[in-house]
Amino acid sequence: MMNNDHEILIDEVVHLLQGGNAHADIKKALQNLPKALRSVKPDKLPYSIWQLLEHIRIAQWDMLEFCKDGSHQSPEWPNGYWPKETGPESDETWEKSVKQIDKDLDELINLVKTGNLFTKIPHGDGQNILREALQAADHMAYHIAEIIVIRRLLDAW
Repeated sequence: MMNNDHEILIDEVVHLLQGGNAHADIKKALQNLPKALRSVKPDKLPYSIWQLLEHIRIAQWDMLEFCKDGSHQSPEWPNGYWPKETGPESDETWEKSVKQIDKDLDELINLVKTGNLFTKIPHGDGQNILREALQAADHMAYHIAEIIVIRRLLDAW
């Protein structure tokens, strides 16, 4: 790929990770969310906004650590990726989760910007930074949409 094409690809992947184009980002999805609704599970839905937020945090962290660390151990699937509690223990717990998502997203973006997108991750089975970044963006967009649907069901969007 030509150098300019590589830069364009990096810019587009970063834009996608940040919730670009048709996707809302996590900040927009959580903006002005009443605290009381963080733990509400609407009728017949399997999770609350808190559980989705934590799932996003855990999965994104796992993808990032996989990219960086050959000795990283992923959580057990599926239980290690989904909290049992429907709500955070405290406002501090909520804020810590939001901040960790932001921090890990920034680190993933930096990895995209500085790493070779196409080189196989040595400890993987064919994955590369591009694939992991696209998976992270897709995963985030999917679950942000669910947060927005829950907010709409709760008349909070």
